[in-house]
Amino acid sequence: MAVRAYIYLIITTAGWGGNAVAGKLAAGHVSPALLTSLRWGLAVLILLPMALPHLRRQWPVVRASWPILLFLGVLGFALFNNFLYVALIHTSAINAAIEQAATPLVIFIASFALFGQCVTAGQFFGFAISVIGVALVASHGDLTRLLYLDVGFGDAMLLLAVLCYGIYTVCLRWKPNLHWLSLMTALALGAFVGSLPFTLREGLLGTIQLPDTQGWLVVLYAAIFPSIVSQVLFIKGNEMIGGNRAGVFFNLVPIFGTLFAVILLGESFHLYHLTALALVLGGIAIAERRHRHPAIVP
Repeated sequence: MAVRAYIYLIITTAGWGGNAVAGKLAAGHVSPALLTSLRWGLAVLILLPMALPHLRRQWPVVRASWPILLFLGVLGFALFNNFLYVALIHTSAINAAIEQAATPLVIFIASFALFGQCVTAGQFFGFAISVIGVALVASHGDLTRLLYLDVGFGDAMLLLAVLCYGIYTVCLRWKPNLHWLSLMTALALGAFVGSLPFTLREGLLGTIQLPDTQGWLVVLYAAIFPSIVSQVLFIKGNEMIGGNRAGVFFNLVPIFGTLFAVILLGESFHLYHLTALALVLGGIAIAERRHRHPAIVP
């Protein structure tokens, strides 16, 4: 089961690494909030025909659980993506990919605060190594900048996105027992509804930008791969090995995101990026090697 979970989570993080590049490609071609609304609206349209039989059978559960489903959809999908896409207007795709490796910290803290789930010494040490790599990227290779909080607006928005998704990951244990199609459709609908106020705000401020051809291609990619494929596989992987262990795989997002950004966007790759990647990969290896410590509650 663990090997299957690892495969699911690797595919998941590849999709999310690509999402950072897609968000960068969207800049100037579709506005961030509209991209989020179109992405999740299209995801609902794709999922709904397949999910209808399951939704009919499980409708009493869906109706009774709608508040938590809406909460999860808004927090993990709508807010996360809005913050991410706004951040990508102000920072590079490489930075966005690597800084998402901070997600395990939020997962560890929220798991302990909400459920009393302990973190092993190996997990903590592995994360500490990873977060040094994240700090290197956020400070553009100069850690002393952090002493003066010299972090850009894009980096700050990315940290908000990470906070939202980390809490969402921990709260997945509150999700009802539904078929994956029913669950994903409900979450995608919650994300679509939760994204509408942000899109309305863009319209009122006159900053909304309708998608051109490149914008629609980004919407299509985001609706299929990060929105459906990655989210479903992450939920399944999370169920198999637990939130703390699944969360460590977020550290693969920078690997895929960096590769895609260099290949597709031609972004510059600096020595501190290489150092950061080595640190987050080392962190993932240490945290996973220690996962059988008895303090872990899958």
